Amino acid sequence: MDGFVGGALKLKGTTSGSKISKKNKKSKKTSHTTPGSNDTSTTHTTTESKEKSVDSGMTEAERKFREVQRKRLDAKAEKIASKSHKERVADLNAYLESLSEHHDIPRVGPG
Repeated sequence: MDGFVGGALKLKGTTSGSKISKKNKKSKKTSHTTPGSNDTSTTHTTTESKEKSVDSGMTEAERKFREVQRKRLDAKAEKIASKSHKERVADLNAYLESLSEHHDIPRVGPG
């Protein structure tokens, strides 16, 4: 322990005696719109412009893939939304009934 040097840690890239400056948080500007304005049209146009900017760097195959993927997702969401909870439980019970006895939990213990 003869070679022990005391004091604060010295990190690379920092100058001694300088304070760490904190970044200022940017405040979000809220848009105040009138209640009679049509907000859905403005959001629709902004999403279209975002999609066009994203699509501009994509190849034709990538665009087709995204479109097919979006259609499949929409179809899946429509299929899920069409069934009620009661129907989903009935389908699950029918599926579990069709499974073989191999999947049953074996009885353990006396009885």
